[in-house]
Amino acid sequence: MNRVPIGTERMRPFLPAKDFELSKRFYEALGFEKVLDDEVAIFHVASGGFVLQRHYQKDWAASSMMQLMVDDLDAWWEHIRGLDLPAKFGVKPPAAPALQPWGLRIAYVVDPSGVLWHVAQRRVGVGHDR
Repeated sequence: MNRVPIGTERMRPFLPAKDFELSKRFYEALGFEKVLDDEVAIFHVASGGFVLQRHYQKDWAASSMMQLMVDDLDAWWEHIRGLDLPAKFGVKPPAAPALQPWGLRIAYVVDPSGVLWHVAQRRVGVGHDR
């Protein structure tokens, strides 16, 4: 079996932006760290991140999903609710945390381009939730 070299790798998917400036403000409001602001914007959150690009296709955006695993979903939910995202960014109201049939407790947030974020409570002792 071939082994992939390991070190300081970081996966960063590319996300669409219908309105690049609005999307950057949205992610900054959520508290993501913008580490590059140029032809693309790179955001970090915890050990992950993504590349926001000035490219948009409705079908792609509407079928894109991201997962943010957190230790304290209730604290994240209070943070998200306090941002009033629908009024400030014209997005759908976030969905409150709820236990899903597959075992994760999740709150849902949709960005200004239609990308669905699953903000999920990390479960203690479940290795794939790290």
